[in-house]
Amino acid sequence: MVWYILVIVLVAFIFDYINGFHDSANSIATIVGTRVLSPFTAVVWAATFNFLALFLFDTKVAKTIGKGMIDLAVVNPDVILAGLLGAITWNLITWWYGIPSSSSHALIGGYAGAAITKAGFPAIIASGWTKTIIFIVVSPLVGMAAGWALMVGTMWLFRNQRPAKMEPLFRGMQITSSALFSLSHGANDAQKTMGIIVSLLVAGQMYFVDETGFLRHFYISSGDEIPFWIKLGAHFAIAMGTLMGGWRIVHTLGSRVTKLRPIGGFCAETGGASAIFLATFLGIPVSTTHTISGAIVGVGATQRLSAVRWGVASRMIWAWIITIPASAAVAAISYLLVAAFRG
Repeated sequence: MVWYILVIVLVAFIFDYINGFHDSANSIATIVGTRVLSPFTAVVWAATFNFLALFLFDTKVAKTIGKGMIDLAVVNPDVILAGLLGAITWNLITWWYGIPSSSSHALIGGYAGAAITKAGFPAIIASGWTKTIIFIVVSPLVGMAAGWALMVGTMWLFRNQRPAKMEPLFRGMQITSSALFSLSHGANDAQKTMGIIVSLLVAGQMYFVDETGFLRHFYISSGDEIPFWIKLGAHFAIAMGTLMGGWRIVHTLGSRVTKLRPIGGFCAETGGASAIFLATFLGIPVSTTHTISGAIVGVGATQRLSAVRWGVASRMIWAWIITIPASAAVAAISYLLVAAFRG
């Protein structure tokens, strides 16, 4: 059983890697779309700040996932594995079709689907889901409002300047805003995997009580403990995934939703980062994908409503709506298969 749990820890880090791969578009789409950085330089830049978030933020989001959403009394290794498989499957499907869906919601949907399949709806801690469900709607709206307000304010502030003169300034500023968004992405998204691993090790703690040597490092007595090796592994995995770049989704966010210039990219990234930093401070596992997508739409809408390709945006919204139930359904099937295989 000990080695089964350690294999699931590895699967969790694989999910985190895929999360970075899938969501790298969130961090680099605008800066690649405006041609401020080359694709390779952009992913290196984003991965660096994904990793640096390890040293700068508390772990409130990890604790929300780890003990605040699913009753740990019903969690066992099979539930965790099935939840991860559901999230990974949905991420790969949406990546293949270039749809910027939420890895965060795929993870919590998969986790919930597996837990409900095992123990029914009482496995859900309703109070822990309230803020998350609210922010499914709020996060893109906050991103949209922040992107729109920053774009309007910036254009007013520099209203007397020639656009050609301001282009070099905002190209430089967008490098900073991209770093801020990558930092916020690493801070919020890496913690979700930490929370899942903590849930796994708390559920499986009985198998580590009598272990000595190397395996004693995997023992956790409560969901309040997050060892440094979990934090390090989660941030390293998401940074490595970001380095690979999800180019299909980069194309969707960077050019298909609306046409961006450096000033627009700066406002979208800064607005999105501000919203995610707030959610991270409050311990809410918010969707970075929803937030940056909303910010890009907000920036595009300052030009004219027709500047936003609403057909592309509507397909993204439908993907957001079905992400939690779809990943939950895949996780439910995965749980039945895993439980049957393990007897």
